[in-house]
Amino acid sequence: MARVKGALATRKRRKKTLKLAKGYWGAKSKHFKMAKQAVMKSGNYAYIGRKQKKRNFRQLWITRISAAAKMNGMNYSTFMNGLKKANITLNRKMLSEIAINDPAGFSEIVEKAKAALN
Repeated sequence: MARVKGALATRKRRKKTLKLAKGYWGAKSKHFKMAKQAVMKSGNYAYIGRKQKKRNFRQLWITRISAAAKMNGMNYSTFMNGLKKANITLNRKMLSEIAINDPAGFSEIVEKAKAALN
């Protein structure tokens, strides 16, 4: 059987890495060894960033809900407790959207939460 050399597979693998490193500064986009390290590092950052994005958005929604609840005479934790007792199952993303786009509707939700607490 004929001997198979790995030139094609190696070139393919290196081209794939260099393509991912396109746009990187300096030799990181030209030299395979440096590109490989940069791509691995950027992959780690991207993985971590996908997790952090979820945290950051939740934090933003809570801040918005808290501000809107304070304008209606309630703090965030008692408002969320009132929602739970009133069996209102709106997630934080939707609550923050309502707080921004429909303040009157949010005020009604706050009133229902207050009523459930009393």
